[in-house]
Amino acid sequence: MALARIWTVTAAFVAVTLIRSAVVGIPVKDPGGAFFVSRVALTAALFAAFALLEGWLRSPRGRRTPRAVWQTVRSRWPRRRLAVAWSALLAYHVVYLSYHNLKSWDVLNRPRDAQLSAVDRWLFRGHSPAVLLHDVLGEGVAAHLLLGVYEAFPTLVVLVVAGSVFTPRLRSGLTVLASLIWVWVLGVATYYLVPSLGPFHDRPQDFAGLPETLASRTQALYLAQRAHLLAHPHAHDAFAQVSAFASLHVGVTTVITLMAGHLGLRRVHRVLVVFLALTSVATVYLGWHFAVDVPAGLAIGWFAVQLGRWTSGGESADGQGHDDDHGERQPVADEGGERVPRHEPQQPRDARQ
Repeated sequence: MALARIWTVTAAFVAVTLIRSAVVGIPVKDPGGAFFVSRVALTAALFAAFALLEGWLRSPRGRRTPRAVWQTVRSRWPRRRLAVAWSALLAYHVVYLSYHNLKSWDVLNRPRDAQLSAVDRWLFRGHSPAVLLHDVLGEGVAAHLLLGVYEAFPTLVVLVVAGSVFTPRLRSGLTVLASLIWVWVLGVATYYLVPSLGPFHDRPQDFAGLPETLASRTQALYLAQRAHLLAHPHAHDAFAQVSAFASLHVGVTTVITLMAGHLGLRRVHRVLVVFLALTSVATVYLGWHFAVDVPAGLAIGWFAVQLGRWTSGGESADGQGHDDDHGERQPVADEGGERVPRHEPQQPRDARQ
């Protein structure tokens, strides 16, 4: 049921993408394999690495030979479990490709940056929130530190996607993937609701004092890509990657943070809360997003988790876990937030999954 719902959402989103493609007269693209081919390949490589690491950790100490580890991996990943996990992973990547195409075509809409900028200045009593951050944090070291935070996002997402199916219960992993699917769906909907490019385009003077960094070079590249698509929409290399409202750096990080809490990973959750806060600051400081984009991203992330839990069938009400489709039990969290296994009767290793 969970997998069927995930693919139902995916199919509906693909249908929307194909309809939009027909309307704008631009085919669906995966430029250079950047959003599907390379992502699936990277997920496969990380999956293999995680499976071997998990097999090594699950094998008894003193018997961690290559053969024993491989047997543990095979026991942990029977064909059915492997098929379910990879079907969900592929659904995620199909949605991710569709999201990027819809985002690219969003630049064909008239941007409303001036309105978002006006809202920001109203909220901050006539001041630019980015300039206020520059005044408080400075425009030197802070720029590079916050850039590091902002650029850590793609790595975090790649690791979470590949590692999602290694949760103790596979259903929990499906919930993570379903939530991430929904955050891309909801995010691109807000792009079309309020088309925008970002304060770096609307108010470049607010960021003139920042040093040249990867962020400023990427922003210039994104504007050039937008101009190329607008001038030559049917060119084979016409593809844009810039939209502001809402911040999906914030939205996706919110999903990951909330799911860490739902899974009982308390220490990881605390670290992610700090990372989310820093990301929210970085995205405004560097000019990628308006301040109003941040709470919008938080809201999208929260709604995506609710929809993801519904799509996957949800978690148990008591948080203690139940047998999943593959007979696995979810460890419970002790008072310190660490994961501890349940005490179960010993079974032959080949009988456990």
